[in-house]
Amino acid sequence: MINNLPVFCNMRIARITIFLLLLWNSSHSQRINFAHVTDTHVGGSTGANDLFAVVTDINAQNDLDFVLITGDITEFGSREELLEAKKILDKLKYTWYALPGNHDSNWSESGSNDFQTIFGAEHFSFEKAGMRFIGTASGPNMRMAPGLVPREQIVFLDSIVNNLKDPHQKIIFVNHYPLDESLANWYKVIELLKKTNIQATLLGHGHSNHLYNFEGIPGIMGRSSLQAKQAEAGYNLVSIENDTIYYRERLSSGVTLPVWCKVTLHAAPGKYPSSGTENNGAASKSSLRPDYSINKNYPEVKTNWSIQEKSDIGTGISLSKKTVIFANAAGEIVALDLKSAKKIWSYSTGGKIYSTPAVSGNNVVCASTDHNIYCLNIKSGKLIWMYPTIKPIVASPAIENGSVYIGSSDGSFRCIRLSNGNLIWKFDSVRNFVECKPLITKTSVCFGSWGNTFYSLDKNTGTLNWTREKYNNRMLSPAAVWPVAANGKIFLVAPDRHMTALDEQTGQEIWDSAKYSCRESIGISPDGKLVYIKNMTEGNVDAFDTSTDDQKLAWECKADLGYEIAPSPIVESGGHLFVPTTSGVVVAINKKTHLVEWKYRVSDALINSILPVGKNKILVSTIDGKVECLNY
Repeated sequence: MINNLPVFCNMRIARITIFLLLLWNSSHSQRINFAHVTDTHVGGSTGANDLFAVVTDINAQNDLDFVLITGDITEFGSREELLEAKKILDKLKYTWYALPGNHDSNWSESGSNDFQTIFGAEHFSFEKAGMRFIGTASGPNMRMAPGLVPREQIVFLDSIVNNLKDPHQKIIFVNHYPLDESLANWYKVIELLKKTNIQATLLGHGHSNHLYNFEGIPGIMGRSSLQAKQAEAGYNLVSIENDTIYYRERLSSGVTLPVWCKVTLHAAPGKYPSSGTENNGAASKSSLRPDYSINKNYPEVKTNWSIQEKSDIGTGISLSKKTVIFANAAGEIVALDLKSAKKIWSYSTGGKIYSTPAVSGNNVVCASTDHNIYCLNIKSGKLIWMYPTIKPIVASPAIENGSVYIGSSDGSFRCIRLSNGNLIWKFDSVRNFVECKPLITKTSVCFGSWGNTFYSLDKNTGTLNWTREKYNNRMLSPAAVWPVAANGKIFLVAPDRHMTALDEQTGQEIWDSAKYSCRESIGISPDGKLVYIKNMTEGNVDAFDTSTDDQKLAWECKADLGYEIAPSPIVESGGHLFVPTTSGVVVAINKKTHLVEWKYRVSDALINSILPVGKNKILVSTIDGKVECLNY
């Protein structure tokens, strides 16, 4: 025994050494270091320079595994801004993953297609040291509304969640928005994440370092890379070690500040605290789920049928006899039977669609972000003609007397012959891109652009009649509104919260008023006597006399809409005013009594359009991919 003691001791020491090495390797393999960069706003005043400074400093680090960029990469989502941001980010020596934010998608001249083509995708899923990082886009795409994880991104997240091989795998979710009421479908995301071993969600949007608690899920918001309030460009250095996430702010000058946030990881999926409980030092922030009980108050309103697409719907609806036409973000133009909702046909294009189809006779005209304008046969869905352009198109067409009028993102506005797709005329001096459906009057075609300008062209020749260039900030442009006209006046509303009346012939301002807050939603009565707006902050619906030379209120409905920014048009039919909202609620106002007759919730998200289709029946499309037929 004594003779074998050295051998025994050596074997024991060897086993202990191997055990310690395995333990060290296991612990070491779980360490993850990365940079969290967000809200770079390339295209803004200092965005590009600040991002370059951040990239240079990140490259000075020697122990990072990757870089996350969590949205608002650009100021307006233009192709030029996206390419400039990509060029700077490509200088990173580390692998990087980027997601779009609302600035990249809401004002995107390409309907977010450029983000996909330039950055490769709008989502990601990857593993590092056994931990999975899942990121999705946040929207809203092309529509002024609360954030909304697009329907196709929800489908993507659902597929990842339901196909995890290890239910105990630690998950980090990445998005631009907080998982609260600022994201219309926040609760759907939370409910999917709670099926996993979710550890935290990483985000941007607020431009400041902040720790949240979303129903027990820690949310870590990173500072913007902009120097702005911080006086110096910067980002966050993140390390995950010893079952803890550590956040340290890093300045582009090379200074690392002390840890400002620590989040403790947990080993296995568990119960999540309810509202008001504490977790990782942050009070739990929980919002109520969307409430559909309002529908019980109006039993006279019924859902005749409802469909749910696998992608967003960013367009309105058109109708020809008994055929319903709409388009979706999957790039499809779709025809349904009005009575049964059965699909008659669908036509696939090469890009997302945010153009509301126009119908005339047997022709359906719709534009796609694949750079083309399409004319299809309404009965078969077969292509009649296709008109190519230089850039994507997110504008909607209007058809009159065999002519198709449509704007684009290539600085042009076109008039195209409906019968064969030949160009009649082109006006090629549009500042920035066109999003709206143009207004056609007796002599003119009128529209706004995201270049601070409102245009009037001769509808027969395309000659410029006049422009209005009052706006000094691109975000205030009268571009999303579908303008209306009556009594020789053009009426429009814009993000500057003003309602404006212009002389149709000269473009001279008749009146411009901020007395009644509004945004981009407007409507007009069939007889042209009244023009309608929604109050943005007061929650009312106002009707104004179109015959006067001042802003004369005809009547007001205390509709209790709340904070209301949906740009969708207001429509009148059968003695009712139908008002779209950002909350997915359709509001019907009796025109005689000026009172709300009923409210009906069809979705969690923005109403794109409301289309009356006969006596006591309307069609509704919502941005989260729903089309519903309501009887009332």
